[in-house]
Amino acid sequence: MMPRDNMTSTVQKIARQALTTFRNPSVLGEHNKKFLENQSKLKSLMAEVRAADLRIVPRSIESAPSTSRVAPPVTYMHVYETDSFSMGVFLLKTGASIPLHDHPGMYGMLKVIYGKVRISCFDRLDKPRDGDSGVQFNPPLMPLQRSSLRPTVLKSVGEYTEESAPCVLSPQTDNIHQIDAVDGPTAFIDILAPPYDPDDGRDCHYYKILHAHSEAADKNNQAQEQGDLWLMEIPQPSEFWCGGEPYPGPKVSL
Repeated sequence: MMPRDNMTSTVQKIARQALTTFRNPSVLGEHNKKFLENQSKLKSLMAEVRAADLRIVPRSIESAPSTSRVAPPVTYMHVYETDSFSMGVFLLKTGASIPLHDHPGMYGMLKVIYGKVRISCFDRLDKPRDGDSGVQFNPPLMPLQRSSLRPTVLKSVGEYTEESAPCVLSPQTDNIHQIDAVDGPTAFIDILAPPYDPDDGRDCHYYKILHAHSEAADKNNQAQEQGDLWLMEIPQPSEFWCGGEPYPGPKVSL
């Protein structure tokens, strides 16, 4: 039997609420009142978690960002996973980033437990806009590159600390984002629902932001401001890789 302190731990409560929130795919959605209530409860629990609840000691500031393959810039502690959600902790060294990436068809919630991160969120625009056919890039793109381009908008750029509310994403909003460590090492607990699963169409893709130029936009300043950002899928950046660390905190059992 699991020790009672584990059963009543903050991380156990979060896992239990995550299962309640995400276990029934048929009720997921921004228009389902019950789902929104459960998501709000999960957000409230996540808002209270601190590094000490996970028995994680904040890392000291390194003298320089890690550039050696010996020590990965980002490490991951696996906490728990079901078919409905995954939960873990990402630890970023000074100057490290998790590059611009997506979470296809997934909900997510991120809570900083120490340090500070900057999160830049983008939304993909699936429908072409007026004037998109005339956009040009410098340097010019190959036809294969152009075929995979999607227009995008920058939704938000925000800095988060352990005192901040969780950052929330959905399949439709804030789904594509980049996470940068600010002013030293940082860590956050992360929930994704459902988990990544390439066999079920939920693989992680990386992107580069391109700034486009178009004659139509030149004639309309507002159009230029809103319509010059494009997503181009790229391979995983060579400077980014993620190692693993054991999770030292209370065990989860559902």
